[in-house]
Amino acid sequence: MLIADTRELLLHELRELYDAEHRFLEGQVLMVHRATDPELQRSIEHHIYQTRQHIRNLERFFEELGQKPRRERNEAAEGLVSEARQGLEEARSDALRDCTINAAVVKAEHLEIASYRGLLTGARLMMGQSLAVDDLLQTNLRQEEETARTAEQSAEELLQKAIQAEQPEAEGLIDKVKRRFSNHLRP
Repeated sequence: MLIADTRELLLHELRELYDAEHRFLEGQVLMVHRATDPELQRSIEHHIYQTRQHIRNLERFFEELGQKPRRERNEAAEGLVSEARQGLEEARSDALRDCTINAAVVKAEHLEIASYRGLLTGARLMMGQSLAVDDLLQTNLRQEEETARTAEQSAEELLQKAIQAEQPEAEGLIDKVKRRFSNHLRP
């Protein structure tokens, strides 16, 4: 699509963000069923609800601009969803899958945060401080930032669970090395 002026640029960004929200909603629905950590599942379930609201908010913003909601392919979002699907298939344990899911959430949220910040800047410059901008876009941005913070805070705990799942509790690294090489060390 050719972009001839700032209004078309704003609409282009809005349409790509609208597409990203739809793609990420589909990805979250897939991930929530594959997650095993209860907190991760709850977080995704909550964000599914928020994402549906984000889509409605964007549709209302389209209306404020006198436009019908329309998606333009967001290749970055498409790539992140594809990467997440691949990670789900490649992870060989529930704990690793949970880490993969959480990492996918963080990546998606940061794309959305950057997109909302850019859209907000353009909308404010072109429309001023409007209720539509502040109520709709700013609300979405705040929720995306909170979801990113939650996922980032969960990352270490999920990784610790994955590490523990790989190691029997009584066996440390030294014990594993001794066991693995005991046949080679005997005279």
